[in-house]
Amino acid sequence: MQGGPVDRKVRADAQRNLDALLGAARDVFAADGVDAPVREIAARAGVGVGTLYRHFPQRSDLVTAVFRHEVDACAQEAPVLAAAHPPLEALRLWLRRFTAFLAAKRGLAAALHSGDPAFEPLPAYFSARFEPALGALLDAAVEAGQVDARLSPVELLTTLSRLSTPDREYTERVVDLLLDGMRPRPAA
Repeated sequence: MQGGPVDRKVRADAQRNLDALLGAARDVFAADGVDAPVREIAARAGVGVGTLYRHFPQRSDLVTAVFRHEVDACAQEAPVLAAAHPPLEALRLWLRRFTAFLAAKRGLAAALHSGDPAFEPLPAYFSARFEPALGALLDAAVEAGQVDARLSPVELLTTLSRLSTPDREYTERVVDLLLDGMRPRPAA
């Protein structure tokens, strides 16, 4: 999807409809998967099916837009957390936010790995948004002497992607264990 419906300038009412559709689709996809009926998404958004198809002519357009929207929201939290918390806590909070994102996107995983060419650009988008967000948080924690640089952003994202589950308590413990393991070791 080039440009995409989320990238162009829209009227305020159309933007409200778009936001409502993305939120409704996110919730419906999380609960019922990406094959959920579009009528359910439109009804939850408070718009007609025609409005949904005007913004997203193909289901893949809607799935892609939801994925990008959620990736952007998660990535944009990194600098907000960095400004409000000490480096290690900002890193911990963002990693927890990232794993919550992963858990909520389980319904999108099948679509992303379906072989549909519409989804081919999404892994690169994921990396382009998350690697710099995490990299800045990691750099700040390293600079503060709170973690060492044994894991790169890519390695940490990959590790958490493989270890995270919908069980929030478990995943938060995994984040804490990883960060504890990244603390600088005293010189021998």
